[in-house]
Amino acid sequence: MEQYKKEFIDFMLECQVLKFGSFTLKSGRQSPFFMNAGAYITGSQLARLGKYYAKAIHHNFGDDIDVFFGPAYKGIPLAVTTAIAYSELYGKEIKYCCDRKEAKDHGADKGGLLGYNIKDGDKVVIIEDVTTSGKSIEEVYPKIKAQETTPGGIKIVGEIVSLNRMEKAPDTTKSALETISTTYGFPARAIVSMDDVIEALYTKGDKKVITEDIKQQLDAYYAQWGCEK
Repeated sequence: MEQYKKEFIDFMLECQVLKFGSFTLKSGRQSPFFMNAGAYITGSQLARLGKYYAKAIHHNFGDDIDVFFGPAYKGIPLAVTTAIAYSELYGKEIKYCCDRKEAKDHGADKGGLLGYNIKDGDKVVIIEDVTTSGKSIEEVYPKIKAQETTPGGIKIVGEIVSLNRMEKAPDTTKSALETISTTYGFPARAIVSMDDVIEALYTKGDKKVITEDIKQQLDAYYAQWGCEK
């Protein structure tokens, strides 16, 4: 496992973004873990978060990128802090863009986008916190492609999220990230997966965070809801 991944797992725990216990998800599933990106609340936390996203993007997609797109609302600070971090780490200026939930109908920046206006020729990476079902892409993808003046004019290089929960998306045995890749034709990746988390905190860890009891709960959860590997 790459060093930045190990550090990111510790960072999520430090910020109380990743927690273990018993949680009811939006889907109704009872999960032994929960990730809440809204728990990153300070300037230093957001600065560090952007660097982890930047490193993961560089590792997975390289440098041939023009725009970071952050879906509203949680994706907005993610796109901004990642653009800052990418400039600092790799010396490349990448623009940020986000969507508005409601289009603005006045002023010089009216329309459905915030920040840079994506155009033909741009190569875009979508940045999100986490996805369980992949539903957010159903809203985001058409908004990005609607900016094209010629078919295929805008290339989506890929999508990056914090954590791959590695559970089945609705109506399939595949994960949400794999479903996105299959449906839309671009790679969807995560900074870390739950396999990485379990390896760092249990298999090669001190078992203080993922205890034997929590590991049994995780095994039972994935026996029921785990995706194909």
